[in-house]
Amino acid sequence: MSFDASQVLALRDSILSQNEAIRRASGRDSIAGQLGAPAVPQEGFTSALENALQQVNSSMKQSQAISEAYERGEVTDIAAVMLTRQQASIGFEATLQVRNRLLSAYKDIMGMPV
Repeated sequence: MSFDASQVLALRDSILSQNEAIRRASGRDSIAGQLGAPAVPQEGFTSALENALQQVNSSMKQSQAISEAYERGEVTDIAAVMLTRQQASIGFEATLQVRNRLLSAYKDIMGMPV
């Protein structure tokens, strides 16, 4: 699986648009609105997270499939096998780091006095 920068940028745009909505709701003007920035399509955090998890899952499945094909002798390019495995590993590690950050933020929020 190749790295798709457009999906990362779409996630970034989604986060920025949600921040923009929060600023508008709080009554503060946005810098992007003052500069005439184009509207960003709304995508929920949940759907963005689900898409990212599906990509990591498909990457892991592809890595497993190509590794099994190599073990059976169907694939002879060890570099392609190792590259696919490394991409899956990096995606999984990034997912774990995001999960750890989300859990930490949740614990911090739950620990705040009301």
